[in-house]
Amino acid sequence: MRICFVCLGNICRSPTAEGIMTHLVGERGLADRIEIDSAGTGDYQIGKPPDTRAVAEARARGVDLQGQARQIRSSDFEAFDLLVAMDGRNLADLQRLAPEHLRERVVLLRSFDPASSGLDGHAIDVPDPYMGRANGFATVYDLIEAACRGLLDHIVATELA
Repeated sequence: MRICFVCLGNICRSPTAEGIMTHLVGERGLADRIEIDSAGTGDYQIGKPPDTRAVAEARARGVDLQGQARQIRSSDFEAFDLLVAMDGRNLADLQRLAPEHLRERVVLLRSFDPASSGLDGHAIDVPDPYMGRANGFATVYDLIEAACRGLLDHIVATELA
């Protein structure tokens, strides 16, 4: 199973999701069965490391964020089983870029969070903390962790069973 988390610049939300999911997959002993990556829809952060505020929040919770920002590539739609968008804008961008026969691989992260049941629109987005205060990274971490737990449960029940 190959998963790519996608946000706008690939320095805050998607590397946080990549780090959290890598940690959760490791805890369950599934690292040999699930490969995780992240990317951005934009091209202006390419090559940059994860945001220091995201790194600090993750480190405080025992999760390591690594890597360098990259932009989503057309080959990613074939290479990954799931492309997991952080918000509705990323979702729409990915659906626009995806070949029609692969659009079902594009999903919204918080759709896997049980606390999001019944929510729609922007209420189900993982907000971009980049321009906000440091405490926004804690909120984003909590949202991503809950959704990643739900996504992993879904994968284990449906894809790895």
